[in-house]
Amino acid sequence: MSQLNPKFIYFDLDDTLLDHKKAEQAGLRDVHQHFDMFNGISEDNLLETYHHINKGLWEEYGRGEIDRHELHRRRFSETFQELDLDENMQEEAGKVYMNYYRNHWEWIAGAKEAYEAVAEKFEVGIITNGFAETQRLKIDQFNLKETARQIVISEDVGVMKPDPRIFDHSTKLAGVNREDILYVGDSFTSDVVGGSKANWKVAWYTQTPIEQGYKLADLIFDDFDELLNELGI
Repeated sequence: MSQLNPKFIYFDLDDTLLDHKKAEQAGLRDVHQHFDMFNGISEDNLLETYHHINKGLWEEYGRGEIDRHELHRRRFSETFQELDLDENMQEEAGKVYMNYYRNHWEWIAGAKEAYEAVAEKFEVGIITNGFAETQRLKIDQFNLKETARQIVISEDVGVMKPDPRIFDHSTKLAGVNREDILYVGDSFTSDVVGGSKANWKVAWYTQTPIEQGYKLADLIFDDFDELLNELGI
């Protein structure tokens, strides 16, 4: 594979730089401990039910069918419905979850060192799906404004990856040609498909690549040292 030679590198945030899945699971386990109503319901049952419902709601949100407030309300109210619990606890559970979730944010293994090494050599930015308030807290907590020249949050733009408009917007902000942008992300749909359709180069961070990914991504890696090597760092 030829060495990548971008002029601007965008990184995805959740599950590329920061371990969202781990924080989400830890936050839900804390919620399970917090409320007596979960007596008799296993942690795994809560996690599986919440993940299934939350995934569907984010898909609805991404299609513009619901707003953020409905997503926030329904992800716990529908989880509680499914588990035969009191739906009226959804608001309190949502607030408790967000407080716990924030306590568990941390870098993906190897991501901090790699990101900082890349930022020393290249212009870098961040593109993230998610709610602006939460994503800004992460960006502040991990001092990403110090290195990221552009920070693009889907809620600010009004569309989520893989919508082409977020990539067009980010291309303009980068100030370079499309083919000179590299996007580093973990999601096949949001990052690999979205980035390749925008005519960007794509580095896919994944432990479980699929065949279609080999056709679309310029690099597939599961260790950040591979990314650094490909960039000549």
